[in-house]
Amino acid sequence: MKNNQQRVSAEAIYAQFPPLSINSIFHMFLMFIGFGLLVVLVFSQLNSSNYNFQSISISSSTFSLLPSTTPTNPTNPTTLPSLESTLSSPPPPPPPLLVPPPPPASSSLSQESKNRVNNGAGSKEFVKPPSANHGMDDKVLLHKASKVPRVSQQASKKVAFLFLTKWDLPLGPLWEKFFKGHEGKYSIYVHSDPSFDATALPASSVFHDRYIPSKKVKWGEFSMIEAERRLLATALLDVSNERFVLLSEACIPLTDFSTVYNYLMSSSKSFVEVYDQAGHVGRGRYSYRMRPHIQIEQWRKGSQWFEMKRELAIEIVSDVKYYTLFKRHCKPGCYADEHYIPTYVHMKSGRSNSNRTLTWTDWSRGGPHPLKLLRTDVTIEGLKSMRQGNCEYNGRSTDVCYLFARKFHPNTLDRLLRFSKGALGF
Repeated sequence: MKNNQQRVSAEAIYAQFPPLSINSIFHMFLMFIGFGLLVVLVFSQLNSSNYNFQSISISSSTFSLLPSTTPTNPTNPTTLPSLESTLSSPPPPPPPLLVPPPPPASSSLSQESKNRVNNGAGSKEFVKPPSANHGMDDKVLLHKASKVPRVSQQASKKVAFLFLTKWDLPLGPLWEKFFKGHEGKYSIYVHSDPSFDATALPASSVFHDRYIPSKKVKWGEFSMIEAERRLLATALLDVSNERFVLLSEACIPLTDFSTVYNYLMSSSKSFVEVYDQAGHVGRGRYSYRMRPHIQIEQWRKGSQWFEMKRELAIEIVSDVKYYTLFKRHCKPGCYADEHYIPTYVHMKSGRSNSNRTLTWTDWSRGGPHPLKLLRTDVTIEGLKSMRQGNCEYNGRSTDVCYLFARKFHPNTLDRLLRFSKGALGF
């Protein structure tokens, strides 16, 4: 009887759940496969989104220099992994951007980068100085130069070579040889006669585009001081210029560029010749109309050809008081180029000045003008001896006292070029 009851139950279940056909089984299999693929796709998308979120968060924490001020919740299950765990197993690189980044906005920096030129070393660059032809009048130029930074913030500092010339530069090829290979460490500014056509210079010349707006200059007149301040002010607009050397078309370098650069940059003082001289060519040129601002005991004389630090150059172009006194009262017979800067430096910056010039000149014949050297005067031994002297440098005695020399006639160029390697070191 028990067996009969079990048989009846089985038949009832069989009647309620008939056996599946082959088609039904096949359809169920396809549905199972499709559901599995859907689950795999959903999880892969979730993992990818979570990875991107974590990568962005970790990158922000990795490059942050300050600790986050947002309090963390250790019980929060969504807290991101620690930096240590992230660094121990770095994620794979993100996929490449499908849309290219927008071009950088135009700015002064992008324009500056256009002025970058290779300096010949292949791996270094320098910023080419702006055009010297700024187009400003003296009033605007001097005002702008008086507001520049007193200390250069540039990593690479330069020497500004200021050429005060009557016309062209007949010894230019020697200077071209001197400057070659040292781009980025010097700037050049030339003040010539306003009628001189500087556009004829080739673009390859170091003097190309280095002529500043100029005015007529006459020897022995106050226009010499105006031209010197014009050169200084233009050079000060380049904040990388740290030292300033005044030269003429008759000047030459007495040694190689690296020696000149290191000598100037390592010096703690300016090189402006300042001395007190009695007689009609010294104190005799003083005007009592300069009292009480300048007393005769403060009156000084010195060489026109100076070398000065940036701070002193800014003081010179900013000066109104003493500049005006000299312009009014230093008339013919008083040569402002020999007295204005030496007197100003003595009164205002004596402690930061060496009281000597770096430009060798032969005054052995006497008179108002130094000896002009001709072709036959140029020898290797003579050029070497011009550097020598007995002077002080950074508080110590030295025999290297001159870096430049004058006056050289244009006909000396050939011998100077031939002797430059053996006598001048370049």
